Amino acid sequence: MTVGAEAVEFLLPDELSATSPPEARGLARDEVRLMVCEDGAVTHARFRELPGFLHPGDLVVVNNSAMVTAAVPARYGRQEAVLHFSAPLDDGRWVVELRDPDGTPWRGTDLEPGAHVRLADGHSAVLRAPWLPDAERLWTADIDTDVPRLLAERGRPITYSYVRERWSASYYHTVFGKEPGSAEMPSAGRPFTDALVTELVASGVGLTSITLHTGVSSPESGEPPSPERFAVPELTARLANLTRDAGGRVVAVGTTVTRALESAVGADDLVHPVSGWTDLVLGGDRRTRVVDGLITGWHAPGASHLHLLEAVAGAEVVRQAYRAALDGGYLWHEFGDTALLLRSRPGANTGRAVA
Repeated sequence: MTVGAEAVEFLLPDELSATSPPEARGLARDEVRLMVCEDGAVTHARFRELPGFLHPGDLVVVNNSAMVTAAVPARYGRQEAVLHFSAPLDDGRWVVELRDPDGTPWRGTDLEPGAHVRLADGHSAVLRAPWLPDAERLWTADIDTDVPRLLAERGRPITYSYVRERWSASYYHTVFGKEPGSAEMPSAGRPFTDALVTELVASGVGLTSITLHTGVSSPESGEPPSPERFAVPELTARLANLTRDAGGRVVAVGTTVTRALESAVGADDLVHPVSGWTDLVLGGDRRTRVVDGLITGWHAPGASHLHLLEAVAGAEVVRQAYRAALDGGYLWHEFGDTALLLRSRPGANTGRAVA
């Protein structure tokens, strides 16, 4: 494994991909493994032990966006396909991605402006143009029906080829999901349970939320994150600022929360209430200004999320964590294990490990 200027590079063995939810492996949600990296020390634990690694006065920020069943069976010409609905646009169109039925990138006939993708019940999506410059994975499309109803009636959770079975939508919901809109589950929040949240609050750790509706990911291409719709409410902005003023740490649950909070930081280095679209890309050359720690799953080789991890914890911490995860057999992807990466304090020792 190597680390470039900003990104971790490694090979992921097939056996380290979590192909099913932990419940199917005989584990409760909060029994997945948790690696904690703080001040050079690596500690191996279970997620339900998270409260022991946070301090009274810390603030945990979660994403309250809920996943919608955004994958719909489709046909493009004579070829079977699946259409992933990524996000609604302000002009009424949708951002979509056509993929092969098994969740791999589209290998069929080239996509063209004006082409029709046939959907269930005689409906269709008319492709208009690639959404982003120099990328043809995501397209804008006109849909001839009510999309939320279509997704509720015909959709299923978006899955990729490493998930070999179909799992109901309940496996893709988090305890925080109150605002439907994410194309994929904000998976860093999945291991939380009601009991764990209660224990955190009872121990003096604050908890608040943002909303960021995730678009579809790019597990193969390593593209930068696409623009996403988000909102940071006034209460969350105030709590984040008060936490930092009092010497506490702001811990984001997932890259989505990190992106939202950092998009709300003004020139005064304070978090402000804001809503809209964010195209912020974080990395080694754009470090976080508010987020001090990150609860995250394990990301695939080449994923743009790895840059964001470095923006929070630094390249050395990320390299140390991924080496330990590969050596220790941690499981990857949305049904896998987790990490708590904390920004090192100046002068801290490095290189220690705790079993």
